[in-house]
Amino acid sequence: MLNNLREGLKPALQNIGKVFASTGLSANFWTAVGLCFAFASAIVYAIHLEYSFVLGGILLLVSGFFDIVDGQVARITGKTSKKGAFLDSVFDKIAEVAIFLGILIGGYSQGYLVLLAIGLSLLVSYTRARAESLGVQLQGIGIGERAERLLVIAIIGMINFLNYAVVIVVIIAAITFVQRIMATARAIKD
Repeated sequence: MLNNLREGLKPALQNIGKVFASTGLSANFWTAVGLCFAFASAIVYAIHLEYSFVLGGILLLVSGFFDIVDGQVARITGKTSKKGAFLDSVFDKIAEVAIFLGILIGGYSQGYLVLLAIGLSLLVSYTRARAESLGVQLQGIGIGERAERLLVIAIIGMINFLNYAVVIVVIIAAITFVQRIMATARAIKD
């Protein structure tokens, strides 16, 4: 859903890209920065100190910001690459698993819910990757893409309802998984 808003935000996103591109640092560098913030968020969740849910959410939002920055820097500098896209995608999955692991270790949610959230989130991503390998584009298909799932964790988690946030992620990831299977099945003409 948020991917569908990107067109309207394009001028602002390009300005962000220009600012970060002017540093001379590569898009892959900014991808790594985003991963570091995701790890920091996961660690804060895992430690489970007072207000960890707030600090973890803030760090997760910063990680998401750098997930936007890396792509914009690549486009602004004209240095988009398959290698960069691959690293970005893999680092996104590592970050997502780390966040849920931090939530689990911190005791913010039951293990079976965290397992469902991780599993369904990865299935949503796998479904898109597999469909795109067959020539079916799924970006923007589904109510719970990665950005939406992480926003749910960050924002709802910041008001100390991380368990509910995990439940919401399970629900929207499951719906998105089904939506993507249906969209792919309709698009493939055998």
